[in-house]
Amino acid sequence: MNTITIYHNPDCGTSRNTLGLIRNAGIEPTVIEYLKTPPSRETLVDLIQRAGLTVRQVLREKGTPYAELSLDNMALTDSQLLDAIQAHPILMNRPFVVTPLGVRLCRPSEMVLDILLEAQQGPFTKEDGEVVIDERGQRVR
Repeated sequence: MNTITIYHNPDCGTSRNTLGLIRNAGIEPTVIEYLKTPPSRETLVDLIQRAGLTVRQVLREKGTPYAELSLDNMALTDSQLLDAIQAHPILMNRPFVVTPLGVRLCRPSEMVLDILLEAQQGPFTKEDGEVVIDERGQRVR
C-alpha cells in the first residue's frame, strides 16, 4: 500500500495541480489542508529537513503577512521564522508532498513526479494549459 500525504491548499493552483498529478497516477493521497490543520512544529521541521530546504526557503511572501512581520530581516533565527509560520500557517509555502521516495516542496507541481512510484495513467494538463503528461502517460519536458 502506497502512503502519500499532501499538505494542500485548495485555493492554490500549484497545489491543485500537484494533487491532480498524484491522482493521475491512480493514487488517492491523504490530504491535509494545512490552513485548517497546520502541521506541528516538529512535523514542520521534519518536512523542511527531509526536503533538504532551509526554513527561510519555505516562507511564502505573496498573499501573506511576510512583509508586515519583517520576515526579510536576515537576523531572524530559524526558531523565530518557525514561530511566525506556526502563528500564520499561510506563510508555509505549498504543497509539501511526502511519499516513500522522499519529501518535496512541489513548486513547480511536476516536481511530485520525481517522488511517485506509480506511473502516470494518462494525459495531464495544468490549469494554465501547460501539458505535463502526454496521451501515452509520458512526461513532456
